[in-house]
Amino acid sequence: MSSSLVESPRTFGDMMRMPVRFYKTIGEDIYAHRSTNELTSLLLKIYLYAGFINFNLLVCGELVFFYKSIQDFETVRLAIAVAPCIGFSLVADFKQLTMAVYKKTLIQLLDELEEIHPKTLLAQRAYKMADFERTMKRVISIFTFLCLAYTTTFTLYPAVKATVKYNFLGYETFDRNFGFLIWFPYDATSRNWVYWITYWDIAHGAYLAGIAFLCADLLLVVVITQLCMHFSYISTRLEAHPCDPDQDEENLSFLCSMIKYHDKCLTLCEHVNNMYSFSLLLNFLMASMQICFIAFQVTESTIEVILIYCIFLMTSMVQVFLVCYYGDALIAASVRVGDAAYNQNWFQCSKRYCIMLKLMIMRSQKPAMIRPPTFPPISLVTYMKVISMSYQFFALLKTTYYRN
Repeated sequence: MSSSLVESPRTFGDMMRMPVRFYKTIGEDIYAHRSTNELTSLLLKIYLYAGFINFNLLVCGELVFFYKSIQDFETVRLAIAVAPCIGFSLVADFKQLTMAVYKKTLIQLLDELEEIHPKTLLAQRAYKMADFERTMKRVISIFTFLCLAYTTTFTLYPAVKATVKYNFLGYETFDRNFGFLIWFPYDATSRNWVYWITYWDIAHGAYLAGIAFLCADLLLVVVITQLCMHFSYISTRLEAHPCDPDQDEENLSFLCSMIKYHDKCLTLCEHVNNMYSFSLLLNFLMASMQICFIAFQVTESTIEVILIYCIFLMTSMVQVFLVCYYGDALIAASVRVGDAAYNQNWFQCSKRYCIMLKLMIMRSQKPAMIRPPTFPPISLVTYMKVISMSYQFFALLKTTYYRN
């Protein structure tokens, strides 16, 4: 058989490839501490900081536009149109800030996950890693497509539309419009060169926001997939252990190794919770408002605006579902460890073994989870709560708007 057809083990870096590569396109290098090229690291950092300074100036322009629009009822519709974009931008900003504040925790988390990652092909089959990776890749592909489709559509649609009208439909003027509603301290459409510089400046800001928003969630998906894989492996090993009463020392040695392994996974889960809990709280609150404002736009706009905002709506709803689905999977995988421990033939083992097993079961009854402040632990129940909040905001907005 050709050596190129021989299956090789998948490294932890293979699973991290998507978020790492996308992050680098905006200047964020997760593994900068391992880099041997200091100049490249410095240039990436300058590019990242310059990009976020530019992006935040654009966000300030959106906020000014929003403030000016709500001053007059005639322009409130414009404020409602820009509100979801502001929410998306603020969440992207906060996610990147969280990554910066918890950079050391992130590095420690990734290093420890890489350390316990199954290295050989035989071990990876025992962990059923291919199944976990297959599901993860499908989820990542769908969410990446939606997120980039949203930013690309909003960014490029005005230029594509104006180009088609000017070059192919015989319009005499080229419409100098932008995909986002932003206030500028200068006339951004007065001259052709000013317009295009501003246009591509906005395009870069939109791309940076999309990648910052996307990659924080991709990172969460990869990490939780890894943790679920480890919890599943612990459960499988516990259920399969024969518990031979004549081999008490071997039983105790096995259980001690499983307890240490389980404790390690729970510690890593706490790192994830510390990193993501507050940013996900803001994410869910903003998502509720975003879905509300987008739904209003969809019900009150022209066909072309509806199509653009439908992509935004799908992105927002899929993002919330994605996070909640993996939060739910983490809870289920960690709880299953206790069920697997109980399903052993423990009644044949020594009293010491039973006591240790009991403690492990008790610990697993407090599942690993991500706990945003004031919010229930992230699960599919949380998703229903976010959608419910969005509908309540939407109904209130509709009533208030038509009453005036």
